[in-house]
Order: sequence, then structure tokens, then C-alpha cells
Amino acid sequence: MDKLLSIGRYLFPLSFLMYVGLHLGKPEVGAGFVPDYLPFPLFWNYFTMVCIVLFITSAVISKYDKLAYTLMALYVILMAVLVHLPRANGHELGVEMMTADLAREMELEMVNFFRNIMVVGALLGFARYVAKDNRIIG
Repeated sequence: MDKLLSIGRYLFPLSFLMYVGLHLGKPEVGAGFVPDYLPFPLFWNYFTMVCIVLFITSAVISKYDKLAYTLMALYVILMAVLVHLPRANGHELGVEMMTADLAREMELEMVNFFRNIMVVGALLGFARYVAKDNRIIG
């Protein structure tokens, strides 16, 4: 049973590969989440992708993994508060949307907000109980 449970140590960080694929395969979608007040949305899309790859690598090889989990938690909470929560309130979704479409998008953004909060909890739990490298964050 312990061998089965130990898969989670790798499965959780590797699940972030889905986001790498989205940022690489559909850069305009990732850039669409960049708030209007930030310039160069495609840059932020690719920069985020590189940061996620670095997080995955660090977590899987257990080098600077506590720092990686903590920084990823910071990134995800910032995404929740600065991107998904405003969009859940209708900001930056586009006024040209029909009312039903806008309501659906706002609902999906609220789901994204809560999902991000859950992921932050998991990332912080991994930082505390799974990460092995305490060099930067003791």
C-alpha cells in the first residue's frame, strides 16, 4: 500500500504538465487570462509555462522542492485573486457576450477560483510534508 501511496509524490506535480501543454499548444488562451493592465500577454504566457516546467522538475527530482512548492502556491493564489476572482465578478470578460454566456463564464471563473484555492492547500501541504530539500526555506 505504501508503494501505491508514494505515487502521489510524483503524480501531483506531473499533473501540472497539462498546464504546460495548454500554454504551449494554445498560447492565445493563456494570454487571454493575462489582466489588461499587464503588457505583452504572450510573454507572460510563455514565462508562466517556463516557471511551471521548473516547478515540475524541482518537485520530481527533489532539488529545491520546498521552495518550488511554496513559490507555486504563491503563483496559484495570485492567479486566483488577481485573475479568476475579478473575472468571476464579470471584469475583463467582454461586454459583447450575451447575458447567458457571460453568466456561464462568470460561473466557470468562480469554479476556477475555488479550484485554485484547493490547489494552494495541496501545494502548501506538499511543501510541509513531502518536500525534502530545505536549503532555501528551512
